[in-house]
Amino acid sequence: MAPPLYKTSPRTPSYLYPLVIALSLFTLTALLLYKVDNFVSQTKTVVGHNLEPTPWHQFPAKTFEEETRHGRAYKIIHCSYLTCRHRNDNPKERLRAPSGSNQTTTMCPEFFGAIHRDLQPWVATKISNAHLVEAQKYAAFRVIIVGGKLYVDLYYACVQSRAMFTIWSFLQLLRRYPGIVPDVDMMFDCMDKPTINRTEHQSMPLPLFRYCTTVEHFDIPFPDWSFWGWSEINVRPWHVEFPDIKLGSTALTWEQKIPIAYWKGNPDVASPVRTELLNCNDTMVWGAQIMRQDWKKAAKTGFKESKLSSQCKHQYKIYAEGYAWSVSLKYILACGSVALIISPQYQDFFSRGLIPQNNFWLVDALDLCPSIKRAVDWGNDHPAEAEAMGRRGQELMETLNMDRVYDYMFHLISEYAKLQDFKPNPPSTAMEVCAESVLCYADEKQTAFLKQSAASPSQAPPCTLPPPAKTG
Repeated sequence: MAPPLYKTSPRTPSYLYPLVIALSLFTLTALLLYKVDNFVSQTKTVVGHNLEPTPWHQFPAKTFEEETRHGRAYKIIHCSYLTCRHRNDNPKERLRAPSGSNQTTTMCPEFFGAIHRDLQPWVATKISNAHLVEAQKYAAFRVIIVGGKLYVDLYYACVQSRAMFTIWSFLQLLRRYPGIVPDVDMMFDCMDKPTINRTEHQSMPLPLFRYCTTVEHFDIPFPDWSFWGWSEINVRPWHVEFPDIKLGSTALTWEQKIPIAYWKGNPDVASPVRTELLNCNDTMVWGAQIMRQDWKKAAKTGFKESKLSSQCKHQYKIYAEGYAWSVSLKYILACGSVALIISPQYQDFFSRGLIPQNNFWLVDALDLCPSIKRAVDWGNDHPAEAEAMGRRGQELMETLNMDRVYDYMFHLISEYAKLQDFKPNPPSTAMEVCAESVLCYADEKQTAFLKQSAASPSQAPPCTLPPPAKTG
């Protein structure tokens, strides 16, 4: 005979039995809710639940006022723990190599050779678990790929939806090249400024991925989130945005474009260069028009007035780094105007393909306004050469289609994986992430961009990575 669900004393009057049952059920329900709340409060998500901002770059903590307490708990449990388990997944599809794997591959762009230079610090020592333990101190999250599945261990929140779109990019890589992305364990930061200084970490270089690096840092540059879309400012995925920008750039002939240097952005980001740039706002004296971006006003109109394809009306476009690296470089180059790049300190993965006075004009930050004027005067005196320079910058961006972005990711991860001296294994705190679980958390605009940027299995293998440059 089964034991009773509750115990009563022989002296308990029978009419109190329902009350005892009710109290027992209430206690069990309260205990269950407490455990669920505790469980949910420890679950970190790609949108930032239960995560503090990165301590090395403070920004306002994310809030979720639109969600009720129970609604948030249901969403976290459903999206984080149930969605990936119930997705329609075909293991054979995941393990199958691209159908064109026996085809002759094309050579990758020359700047892909920077992958070897970026990973050179670990060629002799290899990358150990000890490296990752130390690198975690500077990471916002950890990415682990095992058997074609993606696992993420979240440590800190990222600004806006950077984490969501960056994690999405890994999922699309796995979808792009099913079965051939190696097992890997990577630490990733999502802020704009490199942190692994070469002098400070010379004795033990730490492998940390981010969107940029400098010659003074070990940080490893990786394609930034906006290639898959920047929903907060209505910048669409790169495969949609670039053709639109290019088309907009051809709306006017070179002669019809305004023969001055143009910059529009936020100068109030602790950037000495952008502060000084304000002094160059004189078309008669310096040949430059410098415009403040009113982000609050732009946000109210859905950034419609800031449409990138409508900003290619000038013969010269200025790129000025902000607090650190800026995502705007690829959009400026895409215009086909002469890109006037002010003494860049930071490098993203593709900017190593830039050649001064070939596909961009290098502006001296220490002689800023006169340097801009010299560029404009030269271009106005040599219009054919200036137009050709702008076109070469645009052509560099045209070669940077999403095929090449995924190829860069594939080769960088593959070369990095070769240096690991351990077998990647997701830690107990990591959670499996799939396309469905990311979409489960996405809002309406994010969902539109994520779906728009979804990859399909490639019909050709990745381009061929150039070998390391010979030294000595």
